[in-house]
Amino acid sequence: MAAASEAIELEVGERIVRVSNPDRVYFPESGATKLDLVNYYLGVGDGIVRALRERPCMMHRFPKGLAGDKVHQKRVPNGAPDWLGTVRVTFPRYNRTADELCVTELAHVVWAVQMSTVEFHPWNSRRADVEMPDEWRIDLDPMPDCPFDRVRRVAGVAAEVLEDLGATGWPKTSGGHGLHIYVRIAPEYGFKDVRRAALAFAREVERRAPDDVTTVWWRKDRDPTKLFVDYNQNARDHTIASAYSVRGNQQATVSTPISWNEVPDVDPRDFTIFTVPERFATLGDLHDGIDEAVFSLDPLLEWAERDEREGLTEPSE
Repeated sequence: MAAASEAIELEVGERIVRVSNPDRVYFPESGATKLDLVNYYLGVGDGIVRALRERPCMMHRFPKGLAGDKVHQKRVPNGAPDWLGTVRVTFPRYNRTADELCVTELAHVVWAVQMSTVEFHPWNSRRADVEMPDEWRIDLDPMPDCPFDRVRRVAGVAAEVLEDLGATGWPKTSGGHGLHIYVRIAPEYGFKDVRRAALAFAREVERRAPDDVTTVWWRKDRDPTKLFVDYNQNARDHTIASAYSVRGNQQATVSTPISWNEVPDVDPRDFTIFTVPERFATLGDLHDGIDEAVFSLDPLLEWAERDEREGLTEPSE
């Protein structure tokens, strides 16, 4: 067993963050280390902080790198620095609470990486009122036999529907096989209504692209060649990887903001911890401006009411 590398201290803003075992290999295929991961997040600092700011955040940790087990951690552990941002959330089903990471500065991100976090999965609400989402998430989730050309095509259909609604969509790769589109919304509705609105949108995309899209609830009943518009990602305590989050795979892919012009030719495999910092330095954060483009869900909730009157029921979570 290789000896543990000596800890280093990094100045991140006004904080000093200690990074232990900086030479530990996190991604065996490329040899990328814990320090490489830290440097990646430093390189996209403004972007990752914008994506996570004020949101309860689950940490996907790999204490021994990808060669070891993955830990889904909601609670900030004892011994965290007193300057770390947190927010208390409740889980009524289990009658429990948890103090989750709540990023407001880059040092919080680096601390989480020091704690072996690779992926950041924030809520779509903020700590001012965690029960009122301000982000509607459109998850274009391909089934196992769905080609990526279909994902790109459906993203174009989703863009048309958003344009008809007067909503601004902010696309990104998922870091896996799909695409995500985020829309800022006024925090005026709870999770159930946001999910209803997301389902109404998904059904409209399905109407316009019936050969490509499914909204069938049970996975076992879905056509494996189609794309599922996963509206349930808007349910309470459901999270997906944020913009600029690294994904826990050997290629160290990144969930990366893209422009709409890039969608027809995008290949998610192009965006990794090795390529995204240079892209960020050149293009900046393509999601800069998302907080100013706020959409009201009212038109979508009218669509939901129409669908319900016509007998289209809402699947349970």
